[in-house]
Amino acid sequence: MANKETHNQAFVDGQNLYMNTKASNWVVDLKKFRIYLKDQYHIDKAYYFLGAVDDNNQSLYELIQEAGFILIFREHSQAMVGKKKGNVDTDIVFTIMAKIAEKEKFDNIVLVSGDGDYYKMVKYLIEKERFCKLLSPNRHSTSTLYRKFTPKFVDFLDNPGIKKKIAYKK
Repeated sequence: MANKETHNQAFVDGQNLYMNTKASNWVVDLKKFRIYLKDQYHIDKAYYFLGAVDDNNQSLYELIQEAGFILIFREHSQAMVGKKKGNVDTDIVFTIMAKIAEKEKFDNIVLVSGDGDYYKMVKYLIEKERFCKLLSPNRHSTSTLYRKFTPKFVDFLDNPGIKKKIAYKK
């Protein structure tokens, strides 16, 4: 896959990850998932994108950070807080493209989402040889746009081998 000199970055659409694993009746253990990303994809920095800050979710935010993710919140005007879903797609695309434009030192991108809104960016990054893998929470929630990239550039977190490594167990 990648040699030990590789330095990749991961970008997690937190809403997509949470909602699609929950719909499949399982939960990702974020500590195990962060270790999996480091071991499997040589991830140095992993960004976890969420919607607006909610004071009632401080323990969740601490858990995400303790697992080793850099937490990034979507900016909303005060009038819109609580009225929008997470909708971090444009923030993730902008952040990735800004890192490339500013020539930040890293090799490739791992994106955690099955949302088709990322398709143009994923296609571009593959063409520019800056893309490692799309990790979709599950096969049935993944946009059909990604079919032509499977399996080389797409994998599913609910595949038994992966799920066993990253699922939360009580």
